[in-house]
Amino acid sequence: MPEFTGKVAFITGAARGQGRITALALAREGASILAFDLGAKIEYPAYSYAAGEELDSLKKEIEALGAQCVVALGDVRDDAAVAAAVDAAVAAFGRIDILFNNAGICAYAEIDKMTDVEMNSMIDINLKGPMIAARHIVPVMKAQGSGVIINNSSVMGLRGGRRLSHYAASKWGLTGLTKSWAIELAPWNIRVVSIHPTGVNTPMNDGLAALEGKTPMEIAEASAGNLQPVPWIESEDVAAMVLYLASERARFVTGAQFVLDAGLLTA
Repeated sequence: MPEFTGKVAFITGAARGQGRITALALAREGASILAFDLGAKIEYPAYSYAAGEELDSLKKEIEALGAQCVVALGDVRDDAAVAAAVDAAVAAFGRIDILFNNAGICAYAEIDKMTDVEMNSMIDINLKGPMIAARHIVPVMKAQGSGVIINNSSVMGLRGGRRLSHYAASKWGLTGLTKSWAIELAPWNIRVVSIHPTGVNTPMNDGLAALEGKTPMEIAEASAGNLQPVPWIESEDVAAMVLYLASERARFVTGAQFVLDAGLLTA
């Protein structure tokens, strides 16, 4: 029997990149998926975002695997949109076992030139968004007496970065949420962990590079610092870590940080 048969995963930022690949990986292992994504452009950063059609194509791919999928369009900063998506998941599947807080943004800004829009957008999407999702999903997990929350942080949630102070602040904050939620939610058998990838080969790299007037490879080579001779890791690497942490194999793992850094934090 597939490992996640009967389980339900709520994934934010599901239409592209790490969210999409993780949704498909969980579906292959029998999980039902609530795929939540913006599906529209926002004010900041000014690169392209997944379209609603990409969420629809994800649904078709998941169903082709024999799994169930419900899609929901919305902004993780929009409490009503997140609440409606959670209600849709419970109505369709009756439970939520896994929350993968994956939606996020990244862009460069020097501190003396950073605008309120840049700072607020980074914090609201990368930090407040996961809090909003958890606020609505935790009651479901408490009622069923189990659950796993996996927060997609970054190596920047464990170190600093040039021209990335707002991004690092948001990801360090996510690390703090992870540890605090793990303490708070343990009595209900709800585990909370964070993952900390180095650069990941996703469409976000194209947008970030375009803003900098460079290629994705140039950005990766200039900023990665990986010990292993790779410019980045793949979304499949992230998905494999999520599947392990969400599984019964990790049933006593909570409050911890897991790095997929190709040795970056060792240097």
